[in-house]
Amino acid sequence: MTVFASRALRCTVLVTFASAASLAVAAPPTRFVQDAAKSTLAYSFVQAGARNKGTFRKFSTTLELAPDGLAASKLDVAVDMPSLDTGDKERDDTLRGAEMFDVTKFPQARFTSTQIVRTATGYDAVGKLTLHGVARDTHVPFTLRTATEQGKTVSYLTGRTTIRRLDFGVGQGDWKSTEWVGNDVTIDYSVRLAPGS
Repeated sequence: MTVFASRALRCTVLVTFASAASLAVAAPPTRFVQDAAKSTLAYSFVQAGARNKGTFRKFSTTLELAPDGLAASKLDVAVDMPSLDTGDKERDDTLRGAEMFDVTKFPQARFTSTQIVRTATGYDAVGKLTLHGVARDTHVPFTLRTATEQGKTVSYLTGRTTIRRLDFGVGQGDWKSTEWVGNDVTIDYSVRLAPGS
């Protein structure tokens, strides 16, 4: 083989590998934003032996998802804490107060993922939940369903997780005891997402 032919062969091999590498690059994640009018963030807890339910009227969700490149995917949720609503003004005032969520001092809770992984049923967003001024590792499992509505592609993110309020210092004074208010808080979410900028 001549020197010229050898060099030509090396160039061909390099070009082939470069082309293969470029094809292997994952597509960038698609950014989805929440449709507030068609999304819900609900919670439930046990008080005096009875299960109580409520919702947050204001929250926002952003999902950046690349199914073939989850390393670049991200989930971000911000919750307006004063918007909590259990349907009982006295209870809501107590929950907003200094001995519970203290919404004047901590008006926002936020979850930001550091990793999204596939599971047998969907996805698991692993990250930090900051609530009541305390940040803790939290898992947010979810499924994602895609639908076409009025000619547009939308997605529905749904799931459930449980946190312990005392892990975040929610419940001081008489409310620190779990005798009357349970420690576990179940959170259910159903979020309609549409591609956004």
